[in-house]
Amino acid sequence: MSQNRSLLNYAVITLKGLAMGAADVVPGVSGGTIAFIAGIYEELIKTIDNLDLGIFTVWKQEGFSKVVETYNLKFLGALFLGILVSILSLAKLITYLLDHHPLLLWGFFFGLIVASIVYIGKQISSYTVGVFIAGIIGIAVSYYITIAEPLSTQASYWFIFLSGFIAIIAMILPGISGSFILLLLGSYSIVLGTVRNFVDAILQFDFEALKDAALKLLLFVLGCVVGLKAFSRVLTYLFQNFQNLTLALLTGFMIGALNKVWPWKEVLSYRVNSEGHEVPLIEKSILPQNFDGNPQIILVVVLMIIGFLTIFLLERFAKAKNEHGI
Repeated sequence: MSQNRSLLNYAVITLKGLAMGAADVVPGVSGGTIAFIAGIYEELIKTIDNLDLGIFTVWKQEGFSKVVETYNLKFLGALFLGILVSILSLAKLITYLLDHHPLLLWGFFFGLIVASIVYIGKQISSYTVGVFIAGIIGIAVSYYITIAEPLSTQASYWFIFLSGFIAIIAMILPGISGSFILLLLGSYSIVLGTVRNFVDAILQFDFEALKDAALKLLLFVLGCVVGLKAFSRVLTYLFQNFQNLTLALLTGFMIGALNKVWPWKEVLSYRVNSEGHEVPLIEKSILPQNFDGNPQIILVVVLMIIGFLTIFLLERFAKAKNEHGI
């Protein structure tokens, strides 16, 4: 499965990982969407599905370099390096933007998702009754997720593991946000707060706080790994045997998710975040003229267009990459 790539190729993959990590931090935006439009989605799923205990046998008999080649670990390493760096560095920035410039940020991501819907929808080669039904199911499920009431927050270690297991499934599905699933589970503030605490503990040399944050992150990552491995096989099977139906379902997921990233909202209830501040919990999409405050319509529309063009340029870049073998 390993491909011959130059250092520049892997640098580009790391940049795609940075974009995926940024998307996964924001409730309502899926890192899987970024992976899909960046042209690495199927390779990512197949590479993860290919990982098994045989890796140790290959390592013992043929050495680590053969393991790296056989299991495409350079690709995974470059991608997950970008994701990790992005999540650790952008956690505070994204939460700041959500707190202080939510309309502009949601406008940008709304444009991203609309363009992604167009892009993924174009991949469907045949429109049948089954394709339309799959699309409708995707819309219904995704829309319900955006209006569902989150559970109460729990902080036990098993729950953190379970949160990782469930959230990673959503994170690799285009259109379904793993961060929003965490919010629904009531563990979003716990996980994001733990990431911030981990970074702060390192910077402040607070080893006691570092130990606690590292343990929670390790459990969350372990849940992600188990969930990713379990679900990647299902996705691989679906893409190989029901590609059009799968693409239709994913497109439906993204259409339904638009309700979450619609910038203008009416807040129905609040939650207390990890810093003790009240932030919106349950919201309802409304028209800009009904928004309580400055709707910033022109700026939001500009950010929507920029978001849309970002995906358009990524698509062009992906085509150029394929044509030149990058």
